[in-house]
Amino acid sequence: MSGHSKWHNIQAKKGKTDAARGKIFTKIGREIAIAVREGGSNPESNSKLRDIIAKAKSNNMPNDNIKRSIMKASGELGNVDYEEITYEGYAPGGVAVIVEAITDSRNRTASDVRHCFAKNDGSLGVTGSVGFMFDKKGVLVIERTADMDEDEMMMTVLDAGAEDMEVMDDAFEVTTAPNDFSAVRETLEGQGITFLSAEVQMVPQNTVVPPDEETLLKIQKLLEMLEDNDDVQNVWHNAELPEEEEED
Repeated sequence: MSGHSKWHNIQAKKGKTDAARGKIFTKIGREIAIAVREGGSNPESNSKLRDIIAKAKSNNMPNDNIKRSIMKASGELGNVDYEEITYEGYAPGGVAVIVEAITDSRNRTASDVRHCFAKNDGSLGVTGSVGFMFDKKGVLVIERTADMDEDEMMMTVLDAGAEDMEVMDDAFEVTTAPNDFSAVRETLEGQGITFLSAEVQMVPQNTVVPPDEETLLKIQKLLEMLEDNDDVQNVWHNAELPEEEEED
């Protein structure tokens, strides 16, 4: 299922080229800028910043890059004023799409996002037009190894405050309430558990199967165009895409 962080989605993201990895670092740097602006540059007193630093490390972002992003965000290396904007719309086939952006130019980003939808037979909607179809959840993915006991891991994550855990062939996917995400992540990290991915996501309540191959290709092209945009941080959707299309 796409739109949800099934492990094959993450494998595809992990396998990207160095150029794509650099783009990921840039996007995480913008998230750091927002977190520092909202809660200060000290991770000990800023849980959102701690979460993003953990995300940066799970994406193999070097510590020097993380420190430089924090310094830049706190004004020590010059400052750029970013704002967060969320767009909602439909891809072909009635697929709901949420686009989360961080930008220094609202007009540029709005124009780019609108162009992506229009070029692929989608339509940009108003705020709230599709958001009700998604639930905001903390999602933590733990690599599953042969020595891990499923029942023990379930007890561990529930004791840490998680809502649920889904077992997959090579990973455990843990979900939390968004407000509990930081505490659950830090509790599990304190027990020596590491994550392949850890972030707050918009998880679709139901999925939509594209009606035909042509519609499927348009949906995929729209999602790719949005994700390739420098201002776009996250693209959430409820399309059910074939697994083989998401694996590298």
